[in-house]
Amino acid sequence: MEFRFVAPDLRRLDSAGAEVCVASIWSDERPARGFAGLLDWRLGGRLATLMQSGFVQGRRGEVLLVPGKPHVPFEKVVLVGLGARGAFGEDAFREAVMRISATLEGLRVRRAVIELPGRACDAIGAEPAIALTLDCVATATEHDTWWLVETAADQKKIEARAAEERRRTRDA
Repeated sequence: MEFRFVAPDLRRLDSAGAEVCVASIWSDERPARGFAGLLDWRLGGRLATLMQSGFVQGRRGEVLLVPGKPHVPFEKVVLVGLGARGAFGEDAFREAVMRISATLEGLRVRRAVIELPGRACDAIGAEPAIALTLDCVATATEHDTWWLVETAADQKKIEARAAEERRRTRDA
């Protein structure tokens, strides 16, 4: 699997070449922030309406598929619930990444734009996030490319850590 990067900026997201995007939401954070907040703004508040109505709550393990176009450049928007922010840790991160992977596989999507769970608010650091992600999905043949939504500074950290993790795995 290959990782590429896109900045958390609406214009940059418009140029990402993927049919699906994935964002995470917390059960105890309203309005949604990070990538989910950007998507909600572009979707005219549709995500906020779904959250306010209780249709989607952000519970750990919850997944919702929402049509994206014509408001965003993605055919589909996938929301993944992370549960309460205070209860988020490595286990919840792994579970969410595996759920993202399984959801994309079920949709037969090989390329997607993804904000790794908890990254928008630094609930998990960039380096541990990529190490855990590689541990979960590095050998998955169902995925070609994930464009990770990250700032420029964190992109460099992730690239370095990913290279280190791949070397370690290869040498083991």
